[in-house]
Amino acid sequence: MIVKGYSSLAQLKQILIFQDVATTQLESLVRCSYVREYLQDEIIMHEGDRIPQQLHGLIKGRLEIKKTADNGKETIVRLIPPGELFAAPAIFGNEISPATVICQVESQVLTIDREALLQVISQSPEISLRILEVFNQRLQQLHDTVHGLISERAMVRLVRLIQYYGDRDGTYSVPQGDCLNIKLPYYQIARSIGITYEECVRLFKKLKGIAIYQRGGTIIVRDWQRLAVASNLIDN
Repeated sequence: MIVKGYSSLAQLKQILIFQDVATTQLESLVRCSYVREYLQDEIIMHEGDRIPQQLHGLIKGRLEIKKTADNGKETIVRLIPPGELFAAPAIFGNEISPATVICQVESQVLTIDREALLQVISQSPEISLRILEVFNQRLQQLHDTVHGLISERAMVRLVRLIQYYGDRDGTYSVPQGDCLNIKLPYYQIARSIGITYEECVRLFKKLKGIAIYQRGGTIIVRDWQRLAVASNLIDN
């Protein structure tokens, strides 16, 4: 980790909840917010760590949030893209990290001291609503994931994961179809939807002609409509 020092206004505005906040209000946060750089595969916080009372947001890079069960099995809970928040308990909870946060690539993390954030919220209450909205969406996603692991077939979970990251991170056109902006390697998909690496490979083979997996985690969807119905037509 490298501490870069105070953030700039431009860096603060890279966090989605601050994009529409007046510059005069954000200026008071500059000397209460800090930027740190992390290397690829560097751990920002371990599950169970005590974390300082700060808002955590990702400026640049991509983070992997994962939890470890008592039996040692790891599950990737979500991926954090630039502009999003993470480590909610540092602000609203018991200040204990609920998961391990790892940098998938070189990343920059912005933190803001809680007391300074509360002062700005008192002037712009809409910020608190945006924060609550972010974490409410996370809770809903977690609920959907748990429900899926209990009741949905693996193919359904795989299709929903592809759709989720396609909607969240967007796609770009290639000759074969729509390519996801985010790379999702087999191991990552498997840990996200509760299946084995081998089963993940097998499921993609069943999506032949609908979705293409390329080495390194590149996923190309050839037909979104067929993908949407694939989970009901293809047996696991």
